[in-house]
Order: sequence, then C-alpha cells, then structure tokens
Amino acid sequence: MVISNRPLKFIMAALVAGLSFASYANPTQDTVHHDVEVADVENVSVHVDEHGAALDVKTKNKQHILHHVKDSHDFTFFSDEAEGKHYGFPLPVILWDNGLKVFSSAKFHHGEEVAEVDGNYYVLNHHDGKIYKTDASGKLNYEGEGHEHPTNAKPLDFSITKSVLMIMVTALLMFIIFSGLAKTYPKNGGIATGFGRFFEPLVIYIRDEIAIPNIGEKHYKKYMSYLLTIFFFIWFLNIFGLTPLGVNVTGNFTVTAALAILTYLITTFTANKNYWAHIFWMPGVPWPMRIILAPIELLGTIIKPFSLMIRLYANIFAGHIVLMSIIALMFVFKNWIGSTLSFGLAFVLSILEILVALLQAYIFTMLSALYFGAANEEHHHEEHHEGAHH
Repeated sequence: MVISNRPLKFIMAALVAGLSFASYANPTQDTVHHDVEVADVENVSVHVDEHGAALDVKTKNKQHILHHVKDSHDFTFFSDEAEGKHYGFPLPVILWDNGLKVFSSAKFHHGEEVAEVDGNYYVLNHHDGKIYKTDASGKLNYEGEGHEHPTNAKPLDFSITKSVLMIMVTALLMFIIFSGLAKTYPKNGGIATGFGRFFEPLVIYIRDEIAIPNIGEKHYKKYMSYLLTIFFFIWFLNIFGLTPLGVNVTGNFTVTAALAILTYLITTFTANKNYWAHIFWMPGVPWPMRIILAPIELLGTIIKPFSLMIRLYANIFAGHIVLMSIIALMFVFKNWIGSTLSFGLAFVLSILEILVALLQAYIFTMLSALYFGAANEEHHHEEHHEGAHH
C-alpha cells in the first residue's frame, strides 16, 4: 500500500475544516418507541410493563440506544414521553402483498395501531421493526418461548425508511455540490469558486494520493468516478450519523454489504488475465501446489470485500453504542461529578468520532483502490526472463 506523509497531513486539515459540519450525537432525539433487534443486541435484558414501557432509568437508556442504531419507518426528531407525543414526519410504506400497497407510516401511529389497506391488515412489530400481515385485531402469532419472531406472513417491504431517506438526501447533496463544482471550471478558467473550493483539494487528493499510486497512471481514470463517489458518500453519511438527526446508515449491515459488493463486482469484472492467472494457475509454483492454492486464492477474492463490509459496519456501529452509553451514564449517576465526567468523556469521544468518520471513508476508498490496482497489475515476463539470463 502506498501511503506518504502528505495524505496524513491532508486528512488532519480536512478534519479541522469538517468540524463545522458536525455536532455530537444526542441520544434523546431519536425515541421512536419500538423495541428492536440489532446484530447481537436483541438479547439485552430490559424491564418493561405489559405495554412495553420501560420501568427504570437503565432500561430506558437501553431502549434509547437500541432505537438510535435501528432503522425506522418514520422520522422522529424528538418525543415527549410525559404526553406520549412524537414530533417528526411519517415516511411512505411500500409493500408487495398480492399487489402493490402504498400508504403512510402514520397509519401505524408509531406501532401502536393496526394499518388497514385495501381490506388487508398490517402491524409494525415492536421487537424487530418489521411489518407483518395480521387480522383486524393486529394479533401476532409466535413459536417457542422467546416471542421474538412472529410466524405471521411478512410482505415484501420496499418502504422509504429513515436510512433510505438519508441516502437519498446524501445523493442529492453530492449531486448539487459536485455538479456546481464542475460548472465553475469553464466559467473561471479552471479555478473552483464558492463552496466547491473546500472539496476540490479532496478530489485532487484522492486522484494523486490514492488512485494513481495504487492503480497506476494507465488505468486509474476508469475508477475515479467510483472512488470519489464512495469516499464522499461514506463520509457524508458518517457525519450525518453524528448529528442530532440520529441516523445510523453506515452502521447498518446491509448498507456496508452493498458497498462492499460493488467493490467486489467492479474488481471482478474489470480484472485482466494476469489477475486470474495468478489466482487459478500461479506462475512459478509446482502444479500440485497450484491445485491446492487455487481454491484458497479464489476464496481470498471474497474475503477482501467481506473485510471492507465488517470494518466499516463494526467501527461505526460500535462508535454509536459506546458514545450513547457514555452519555446515558449522566442519567444514571444524577450527580454533578458523574454527569460532568460523562459529558466530558462523551465530548472527547465525539471529536474522535469525527476523525473516525473521515478515516473510515479514507480506508474504504484506499482498500478499494488497492483491489482495483491488483486486478489491473501487468507482469512483463519477458523482462524477467531477460534478467534471469543475465
């Protein structure tokens, strides 16, 4: 991997410039009242009453943290627990159940009521945040003692959730910023103006310090659009996740999996014959060993994007959990010493998370460029043979 001293200095400069775009996370902002399952956290022990309401402060904190990292079918800015009111806006629910069913998530009333659409009844499950088909009573049927996974029919869900909405917002924001940046060049003799001046050095940095050194002068141009898109897409979403909006898009396993699959597909379908030759029939290796190593090398092509997926998901997801857990300690201690220490630690960790937001975008882009470079590496066997004769 080619890394010079200049990229590290540039990242720090970009970090300082990006501080104005972020604020630290506020766990009390995202309080849609649905119990959820995220990764391995569905087994967290909580104490609730018969209506699912938390009975103590620690349980409320756990619920807030779980709700924060989970996707939802509405966008809630904040809630008034005393009056049971939620302030935000509903999102469109799009289901396929013997035909297309489109309606507003407001029909669920934050999971408290059954939604009736064309004579069909649907309920938003508190435990996993998924939509199930029921009768008019909204009763869910369970198997076993856990009561976690209903056996009711589950329609195909193509809804515009909170995470999908933020992906659309980020895509629109990127289109506006970079189309505006491109338009300034012919008007000002190749010089960026306005807000685009902040992003132009980042574009040049990705080209000169990531794409060219790792892919090469000959092939880097065909990958630049993807590398630029993936860098700013991940960075913007990471920054949005640190705002009081409470969106955890890049901490969503399916989102990071989709990004990793894109890198894998581009690497696979743009690789040259030398790349595949070194996987299936390595030169200079005895043929019995080639038969043994070929499956291992082929598996390695899958493990590489898998590591991309896990690295981004785990870092962002864990960062949200740790940060909100520290903030939640203020409500547990309820004294000026403990609350002050928790706030101070949360503030320092928030600053670190801003660095992590940029660093994870950089790492994903850098490793993708490395994979693209390996797929286009050319070997001059003639030169090796001539060197051997000399």
